[in-house]
Amino acid sequence: MSEAKKVVLGFSGGLDTTYCVKYLSEDKGYEVHSIIVNTGGFSDEELVQIEQHAYALGVKTHTTINAVKSYYESIVKYLIYGNVLKNNTYPLSVSAERLSQALHIAEHAKKLNADAVAHGSTGAGNDQVRFDMIFHILIAGVEIITPIRDLKLSREDEIAYLNGKGVNMNFEKSMYSINKGLWGTSVGGKETLNSKGILPESAWPTQVTATESKEVKLHFEKGELTGVDDQTFDHPTKAIQFLQTIAGAYGLGRDIHVGDTIIGIKGRVGFEAAAPMVILKAHHALEKHILTKWQLGWKDQLSQFYGNWLHEGQILDPVMRDIEAYLTNSQQNVTGDVFVQMLPYRFHIIGIESAFDLMNSKFGKYGEMNTGFTGEDVRGFSKIFGNQTSIWHKVNQSS
Repeated sequence: MSEAKKVVLGFSGGLDTTYCVKYLSEDKGYEVHSIIVNTGGFSDEELVQIEQHAYALGVKTHTTINAVKSYYESIVKYLIYGNVLKNNTYPLSVSAERLSQALHIAEHAKKLNADAVAHGSTGAGNDQVRFDMIFHILIAGVEIITPIRDLKLSREDEIAYLNGKGVNMNFEKSMYSINKGLWGTSVGGKETLNSKGILPESAWPTQVTATESKEVKLHFEKGELTGVDDQTFDHPTKAIQFLQTIAGAYGLGRDIHVGDTIIGIKGRVGFEAAAPMVILKAHHALEKHILTKWQLGWKDQLSQFYGNWLHEGQILDPVMRDIEAYLTNSQQNVTGDVFVQMLPYRFHIIGIESAFDLMNSKFGKYGEMNTGFTGEDVRGFSKIFGNQTSIWHKVNQSS
């Protein structure tokens, strides 16, 4: 008897990936090796439950990867450096973590010398492209199996199949689809399926419990969040998670993102990203005091491209390493404290303190006193600065 082929399955323990285990092992005869890549969305208890569920379904092996730190180091760090918000709104909460997950799944398939790799994506969203593309690049030649997409299965089809296999799960569909990670939580529901509608208060995973105004101090070292108030952290991921416990209680970072998908259609999704939004706005405020005009200008252009290309799954394009090098170099002096006032549903940047602050009174006070130049300097500069435009107008007026 020939040995069964190995397939590595990205596994979350939900309906789709539960179906995939049974279909691949019992209908197709594969030896299934499940893997879950935790990018900050699962508790230890949930990970244990998912592992138990996988083995109960019949997987050969199950692997749990703690990717929180590697996710930060390879992706999130650069989103902060670049102040990246897709369409000036969305901090790429889910799209970024899918790439981290795909990279780890591909590496696991290499390690096991798998014949195939599988994921539970449908044919209607961005994730199918992100997973497929990374697998094509990193494990070229390994078969990609996507049962839910290929068989065009409905939720009802999957439930009926699993019931027939004796799988007893609570298949009741929640009114809202929630995906949580280190860099934010997406929320999809009936209100996001159309062009008009806002999620009700009850749909948000984190409820508002803080009502009194609070000032929080964020400390950045070379662009990375390392301290919150008087607490310091040995890794920025811990600072992000701690800030989330404070900012989330105020209902900060909630919004609806309207975006262009990789497959060409537009879509809406709700998200809450309290810590990410506070960090991005605070970091940007610090940069505006420390970086020069053209550092900020070029960062804006490169960061917008970086975020869009990342969203479309192109994390492995070498141009991304080039932009990351620029972003990293730009952060050498982005060190200091940012003061944030938090209130229910909103926050304000109060100001910053930094040894690298270019808003320094000894060089002049905007609108009040110039100490670094004279009025005569400005008179001559203004004439030279507009000289070519002046020539153009004179030539064209006389013709």
